[in-house]
Amino acid sequence: MIWVIFALGAALCWGMYGPALHKGQVALGNPLRALLCVGFAYFLVGVLVPAVMLGSQSGLGGFTAGGSIAATAAGVLGALGAVCIIFAFKNGGLPAYVMPLVFAGAPVVNVLVTMWIHPPKTAPNPLLYVGFLLASVGAGMVLYFKPQS
Repeated sequence: MIWVIFALGAALCWGMYGPALHKGQVALGNPLRALLCVGFAYFLVGVLVPAVMLGSQSGLGGFTAGGSIAATAAGVLGALGAVCIIFAFKNGGLPAYVMPLVFAGAPVVNVLVTMWIHPPKTAPNPLLYVGFLLASVGAGMVLYFKPQS
């Protein structure tokens, strides 16, 4: 069950990501400066930390082409998501609007793509589609009833 702690940690980090990124982007005066800082942070956390840890465990070998391509594609998708968020902010979006759309839409996209890659053995429970609707309604409610800043 330790995975739940890590999932909650990701939710906490990504929940703070939008407001922190918007603040940095405004303070830097240019969204590309913010993207450069995000990229540097990805390098520090996503390259140096695992390289040091794998190196200390003699685990720097054993990369497969398929795994490397899939993981790199995932990294590109994550970075493109950051680019999309940065440009949403650049074009007038605020974290209180952008992030609920991102975080309500992402689980729906995740389930649909996962079902496409790994087709279910049986038909999905009809409540799945109710969940899709509730995610959309929930995002709309968060946007509509958000506190004014």
